Amino acid sequence: MTGSTTEIVQRMHELARNFWWAWEPEISDLFRDLDPELWSEVNHNPILLLKRLAPEVIADRAQRRTIESRVVYALRRLEEYLSGEGSYGHEHAASILGRPVAYFSAEFGIHESLPVYAGGLGVLAGDHLKASSDLGIPIVGVGLFYAEGYFRQHLDETGYQQEAYGEIDVESLPIHRAQTPDGENLRVTVDTAQGPLHAEIWKAPVGRNTLLLLDSNVEGNTPENRSLTARLYSGDQSLRLRQEILLGIGGHRALVALGIHPSVIHMNEGHSALATLEAMRVRVKEDGCSFAEALREVSQMSVFTTHTPVPAGHDRFSPELVEQHLGKFREGCGCSLQDFLALGRVNPADPSESFCMTVVGLKTTRQANGVSSLHGHVSRQMWQELWPDRPEQEIPIGHVTNGVHVSTWIAPQLLRIYQRHLPQDFEHRLWQREAWAPVAQIDDGELWEGHQIMRNRLVDFARNRTGRPGILDPSALTLGFARRFATYKRAVLMLSDIERLERLLCDPERPVQIVFAGKAHPHDEPGKAFIRRIHELSHDPRFDGKIVFLENYDLRVGRALVRGVDAWVNNPRRPLEACGTSGQKVVLNGGLNISVLDGWWAEAYDGTNGFAIGGTRVHRDVDVQDERDAESLYRVLEEEVVPLFYDRGSDGVPHAWVSRMKRGLTTCAWRFSASRMVRDYLHQAYLPAAGADWVG
Repeated sequence: MTGSTTEIVQRMHELARNFWWAWEPEISDLFRDLDPELWSEVNHNPILLLKRLAPEVIADRAQRRTIESRVVYALRRLEEYLSGEGSYGHEHAASILGRPVAYFSAEFGIHESLPVYAGGLGVLAGDHLKASSDLGIPIVGVGLFYAEGYFRQHLDETGYQQEAYGEIDVESLPIHRAQTPDGENLRVTVDTAQGPLHAEIWKAPVGRNTLLLLDSNVEGNTPENRSLTARLYSGDQSLRLRQEILLGIGGHRALVALGIHPSVIHMNEGHSALATLEAMRVRVKEDGCSFAEALREVSQMSVFTTHTPVPAGHDRFSPELVEQHLGKFREGCGCSLQDFLALGRVNPADPSESFCMTVVGLKTTRQANGVSSLHGHVSRQMWQELWPDRPEQEIPIGHVTNGVHVSTWIAPQLLRIYQRHLPQDFEHRLWQREAWAPVAQIDDGELWEGHQIMRNRLVDFARNRTGRPGILDPSALTLGFARRFATYKRAVLMLSDIERLERLLCDPERPVQIVFAGKAHPHDEPGKAFIRRIHELSHDPRFDGKIVFLENYDLRVGRALVRGVDAWVNNPRRPLEACGTSGQKVVLNGGLNISVLDGWWAEAYDGTNGFAIGGTRVHRDVDVQDERDAESLYRVLEEEVVPLFYDRGSDGVPHAWVSRMKRGLTTCAWRFSASRMVRDYLHQAYLPAAGADWVG
């Protein structure tokens, strides 16, 4: 290779080695422009793209397509970005700049090429890391490296979900193993009753921040332990507990091994609750504290976020299983079995009560929160027994409403329209109402045209994905429904009255179409039955091309959907939706929400920025409530949504509909951004935790 060829290839590899490209369209466009077809084929993975192209081809195309100068500029931007100078965190988070927040989560959704996420929890964690990076707030993510990722979904000819797994190609990702100064792979060990559990550490640069992923597939482990981190959310209770031991205890040890001494421990859901117990063990061993003193100290620096309003969704393990796997660890804490189990029990005196990880999280942190205002209320009700002497309103569980990472989810084409009207420093003021207010001044026709382009792209995406070129109408009202197929989310509520559905979808003057996506847990047969029902209707001649199911829902499918739909349908049983961030992503792209007043929508809906299903009162009989909500959904669609969408002016623009699009942007885009969310965590949780007077 010539010097110039080597140089451009090296520069492009340098850009690809930080996941910053995943939310910077100008950077990802550089790779796409090398070979658009291959870019799609490699699932938007720049390292794999560069591996597939010969260096001479890269250099030639970079020169001919004026990519080379853009690469130089991009590297300069990356260097300035990584410096953090002038960032929000640099100005407002001084007390944690030297000792970052450790953010533990069982899954992280950074990009589809790193499939160590299953759904909303992981996508939220990924958005949290990205937004904190943009703000310059130092956070180290701690998770597990699932070598086979989450399952890939395929529907057989009957519509039954089939699951398949495959190895992640680590050589095609911007991750590398953490090493000791002498070049050996760094590893941590957790002693268990079955012997030592070893793990090595993958490091992934996520903008200014780092994600650590523990991998148990290493020499020295038993075959059982080597496969421990193979798959996400699979296996029995014993495997689940051992994964959580590795995440919490092993994750904390990974930080120490890397010389990272966090000022704050943030546990994202109960899967990682053992991180605080490891921090307590360190206090007992190194500082001579009693277990009670260690609990008091560690709780001052710890934050816990619960996401689950469904009692069955909280991890619980039998006392026997806990002692079997954590007995040696407990002894190292200098703690009796009774006191240890008490940390995970609502009623410590009940020897039959299971050990609940959410209870551990609530008992070992200074601050706990739900992920929406309503979810905070539900969580206080759910866990009131932990504080029997306090009235519900004084239960110490608050809320920080989730938000989404704007740069990841907003369509670049629409962002360019917004930016012509927004302040020049818009990207640094995403959480401010004033930064989004000028959206209201955009010409209706311009905004509508931009949205129609994205709907057309969704139609093209769906046709390519399914291999069915005739499906969907590029000009029809397009509804989206995509999420985990848990039964309480009621994916088939819209399909409950087939005759009414047929009138709605098959109106030749005002057609409607629905795009579904989502996975059911491998053991969730009722959820799989929902998918099967949708598959059946999608092949019914009456609905051919009007009901579409996109298989293997992931971040790539999610982006296409939230950017292209006209309206997003969300109809869980209130109040079982903790937050639900998909609808927030839709708002960013000018889509409207048609949703039950649950989770974030209970805070966001004002009567003019979308549509509401049902009310705030809930019937005790779920069948009755389902009937009520189905009737409300049909009525809203028939009487409000469809007429508004097809009420066009002489210029062909649905001005009243576009007015709601703008209203959604100006009332929700800033309020439900991940930048606002992370700032809330910084001021309400991180800085108080880091500022405790004992923290040195």
